[in-house]
Amino acid sequence: MTDPLGTRGTGSLYARVEAATEGTAYRLRRTGRGFDMTVDVPGQSRGVTKVHTYRVQLHPRDKTFTMTDIVRTHDRGAFGTSSRTVERGRARYRTWSRSPDGERTSFASADGHRLIREAAEQLDWRELRPASEKIGLVFGAIGGAIALGTLIALGVVFLL
Repeated sequence: MTDPLGTRGTGSLYARVEAATEGTAYRLRRTGRGFDMTVDVPGQSRGVTKVHTYRVQLHPRDKTFTMTDIVRTHDRGAFGTSSRTVERGRARYRTWSRSPDGERTSFASADGHRLIREAAEQLDWRELRPASEKIGLVFGAIGGAIALGTLIALGVVFLL
């Protein structure tokens, strides 16, 4: 079997994800360094559309990949107003809705993450955290340490 992208297993990973998304609302598109998996998020309020893209960048030499979420929201408000937002990073959220005929739908961003990770794991690919997520973790840890220090200092002051 030949690798359509010509690099160690990237075509196999794409094919595995493609097979896993068959018959679902997910759409795949190859990019220069990997692929995008996109889905229209159901359950939005009237006039709001949300599209979630899982951007997967492959590093075939190391058999590693990074995954970045890109969430585009378009809100068509009253009186012709409109706003668009784009969020990048790691998005974790869940939505629920009910159609007029009573059918319930839900969406969990974690389902797409899981689908890609399972396909990659079957082919011995490892996920690396994107730089933006690593930086966020560092700042979160620093903020937590400062908050903890502040609480301890306030506790000492009030106990004395």
